[in-house]
Amino acid sequence: MAKNTTRPRLSFEVFPPNSKVGVENLTSTLDELRNLDPSFISVTCSNHKLDYEKTTIDLAKYVHDSLKCPTMVHMPAAYVTKTQVARILDELEELNINQVLVLRGDIIDGFAPESDFKYASDLTKFIKQQKPFFEVSGACYPEVHPDSKNRIDDVRHLKEKVDAGCDQLITQLFYDNEQFYRFQEECAIAGINVPILAGIMPIVNRKQALHVVENCSAHLPKKFLAILDKYKDNPVALKEAGIAYAVDQIVDLVTNDVDGVHLYTMNKSDTAKHIYENTASLFNLAPTAELE
Repeated sequence: MAKNTTRPRLSFEVFPPNSKVGVENLTSTLDELRNLDPSFISVTCSNHKLDYEKTTIDLAKYVHDSLKCPTMVHMPAAYVTKTQVARILDELEELNINQVLVLRGDIIDGFAPESDFKYASDLTKFIKQQKPFFEVSGACYPEVHPDSKNRIDDVRHLKEKVDAGCDQLITQLFYDNEQFYRFQEECAIAGINVPILAGIMPIVNRKQALHVVENCSAHLPKKFLAILDKYKDNPVALKEAGIAYAVDQIVDLVTNDVDGVHLYTMNKSDTAKHIYENTASLFNLAPTAELE
C-alpha cells in the first residue's frame, strides 16, 4: 500500500444540541475549537429531527460565517427526497458551503424511509450530478457495517459509493488500530484510492463508556477494557485515561501515515483541546496562545 506523503489533517465533529443550554455550551465550544485550526468541522444530524434543515444547516452556517472555518454538512439518504436535496444544495451553495458527508442514516421504527435514495451511493451520485464541484465524503466501517453480510460484501458496497463520486471516506469510531490497518489494506486491494480519515471518539465518562460497550460493534482491546474496569468509579481518572488512550491511537495512526483524523468531540472543547495539545506537532500545527 502506498505511503501517504502529505501531512495528515485534523478535523472535528459537532452535533446540534437539543436545549437552549446545549446551544450556549456548543457556541462556547465552537469558539474554542476555532483556535485549534481544524481542516474542517462537520455538523452531524439525526433522522429523529424533523427540523433537520433548520438545526443542521443553521449550525453549519454559524461555523462557516462566525468561525470562518471550512464546514461539512451531514446528509442522511434514507429520509430525504430529490426535491429536498436539490433545495438544500442550493442553500449550501449560497452559504459558500460545499462539503457534504453522505450516509444512509438509521432506519427508524415506525417511520418508513423515502424512496428516492435507497443507498448512500444513490445520494452521492445525485449530489455530484447536481453540484459536481461539491466535495462529497462517505461513511465507512473498519469493522464491517452492521447490515453487511461480511467484509467482502461491505468493501464491495463501499467501492460502489466511491465510484459514485465520494472524494474521501470517514470511518466510524474504532478502538483497535489493527482493525483500521486491515481495513485500509482491503480498500487498497479493492481499488479504493481516496483518502480515508480515521474517526476517533475519546471515552471521557462512564455513561459514554457503557454505551460504547453495549451498542458499539467495534472490537474493544484488553487495554481499553482494563481502563473501563479500573477507573469505573473514578470519573476524573477515567476521563484522563480515556483521553490518553485516544492520544496513543492518534500517535500510532499518524506514525503509520493515516490520511487524517476526524475527532468526534461530543461537543466537548476541553477534550479536543487536550488531544490537540498532545498531538499538534504531528499535524504540523502549533498550540496557540489561548491554550497556554
